[in-house]
Parts: sequence; C-alpha cells; structure tokens
Amino acid sequence: MTFRSEWRPLALDGALAAVVAVMLSATLLVTPKAGALDLAAVLVGSLAVIAWRRAPLVALLVSTVCMLVYSVHAEPGPPAMFPVLVAIFGSVRAGHRLAPALAAAVFLGSGLTANLANAEGQDLKDVVQQTVLLIGWFLTAGVTATVARHRQAYVEQAEQRAVEAERTREEVARRRAGEERLRIARELHDSLTHSISIIKVQAGVAVHLARKRGEEVPGALLAIQEASGDAMRELRATLEVLRDSDAHEGEGEGEGEGDETRASGLDRLDDLVERARSTGLPATVTISGVRRELPSEVDRAAYRIVQEALTNVSRHSGGAAASVRIDYGGEELVVQVDDDGQARRDAPPVPGVGLLGMRERVTALGGRLLTEPRPEGGFTVRAELPLGEPA
Repeated sequence: MTFRSEWRPLALDGALAAVVAVMLSATLLVTPKAGALDLAAVLVGSLAVIAWRRAPLVALLVSTVCMLVYSVHAEPGPPAMFPVLVAIFGSVRAGHRLAPALAAAVFLGSGLTANLANAEGQDLKDVVQQTVLLIGWFLTAGVTATVARHRQAYVEQAEQRAVEAERTREEVARRRAGEERLRIARELHDSLTHSISIIKVQAGVAVHLARKRGEEVPGALLAIQEASGDAMRELRATLEVLRDSDAHEGEGEGEGEGDETRASGLDRLDDLVERARSTGLPATVTISGVRRELPSEVDRAAYRIVQEALTNVSRHSGGAAASVRIDYGGEELVVQVDDDGQARRDAPPVPGVGLLGMRERVTALGGRLLTEPRPEGGFTVRAELPLGEPA
C-alpha cells in the first residue's frame, strides 16, 4: 500500500508530461519555423512537468526557459504556455509567490516583444488579444493553485484537530479510569480492610485464649485466622494495583503478617489446600513435570482457579472430595480440579460469577478453560495456560 501511494503521483505526473509532449510535438509539426532546437526545447520543457509536485521551482525554471526559446524562435502561439502553466500552478501551490510571478512576466513579456516586432496592422490587434488571453490563463492557474493550497491546509488542520480531539478523549478516559480506581481503592480500604482486620483480631484473640486455658483450638477457628490473614494480604496486593505505590504506603492496619503484599501464586498452593482440608474438604494435590518459576500472571491465575474451584466444591458438593493436579508442560501449564460430587451431565450447574471470573482470566492469557460435569459424576475444571506473553 505504501509503495503504491508513493508511485501513483509520479505515474500521474509522467502521464501528464507525456500528454503535454505529444500536444506540443503535434503543434511543432505544423509550425513552419520549427527546427531541431525547438524539438529539443519542447521535449525538455515537457519532461520538466514531471517535477512540478516534488521540485516546483526546478520545473518552473526549466519549462520557462525551454518554452521561451520555443516561443520566441518558432512563434507557435498559446500552446507553448502549457508546461509553464503547469509549473506555475505547482509553484504557487507549494507556497511560492515571487518566482511564479517573475516567470510569468518574463515569458509573457518576451513573447509579446517578439510578436510585436513581427506584427503589422491587423496582426497587432491579434497579438494584444493573445497576450491578454495568456495573462488570464496565468492568473487562473495562480488563483486555482492558491485555492488548492488553502484547501490542503484546511484538510491538514482538520486532521490535526481530529488527532488532537482523539488524544484529548483518551486522556480524559485515562483520567476518569484513574479516578475510578482510586475511588474503588478507598472504598475497599475503608470497608473491607476494617472488617477483615476485626475478624483476624477476634480470631487471634480466641485462639490465644483457648491455648491459654489449655484447650484444643478448633480447626475451623484456625482456618478463620489463617484465611483472614491471607485475605488481608490479598486485599493489600489489590490496593497496590489500584493505587500508586507511594499512596499505598501507610495504609496497613498494623498487622505484621501484612508486610508482604505480593499476590498469591502456586507457591502458596499447599497453604490453600490445607485450609480447604481444615474446613472438612478431603483434597489431594498431584504435581507433574518440572516445577519452575512462572510468569506472574500465569502463576496468579493458576492459584485463583484452584482457589475458586475448591471453594465451589466446599459450597456446592457437600461431602465430596477434590483432587488438584498441576502439570508443568513445555509450553503451557495445565491446572485441573476434579470432585466426586453430585453434578451430572443431564443437570449441569448454572455458571456463577466464579466460573465467569475463571474464564475471563484464562481468556486474557490466551488459554483454554473447560468446566463441565464428569461422566462418572462430579465436576471438573481444567485450565490450559500458555507460558508465553499474554494474548
């Protein structure tokens, strides 16, 4: 497309030069005084038309000199002005004023002087009329070029304004998105952080009192304490994404465990499964392949998929057992969570927000997600996450 856009104007200019050369050559054949010098002047002056767009002053100089030689020597009449007319149009369109005016004055003045020297009687009237006609053509070329130049400037200004307006809209959209993120961060911090902190503190106090009295701490209470601490850490990680790091400093509630704000990944898989077990969900983990460091987005998505799948098993498949399988492949990470609950293919569960969130995460990474009842009963969640850059 670029090649065509660059060569198309040149082809048009070449065609225009060829047409002018043919017309002047035909005029030259019926001009008695024309000779070899005139033919050379006609060809060179016509070829100069090719440069009217890229080098208008060069085209103006060459065409004026050549056509002046041809006009004074052979006296062909108005046809000799064609190349000069095109060159004047190109020069004025390019923003030049003095050079086209001088070229027109020299061409018209020299032609008028030569014609007057050979004119007698009635011929003098024809010479004057012809000169007036040529002046009108040159003025028309100049006015047309000026209009074309102003129109081009207007188009360029309109395009520039459109680009500026688009950039302004993008800046406004970015600013509004930033303001919305800050608003969400404030709401999360002011509401959820406070509530989760109270849950964590109360659970910690209950665990401390139970141990102080020598009683066995219930597993559910320990799970609440651990889950609340994990929720605090996850919330702080989310707030860091929503806010600038400087604005985030000092927003903690004083929990020592909250100093680490990195989002969860598969390095916390064991803790996640252990919490699920503490709630009464039998869960197993199988890892195949060579464990290695994963891209942060893939690592975080894999953790969230396992977390949501185990939550769904606990919530909707009472008494079911879950198996978690992580397969480190060469080009993708496979995460699969199966349960032996009551889901059947003839009565599949209605997808909720959790499954929708899973699909959005996997799709953003360019992966594939399968969520469906198993033939032998229960439900399976299988995500295939590419280990390259996000799609």
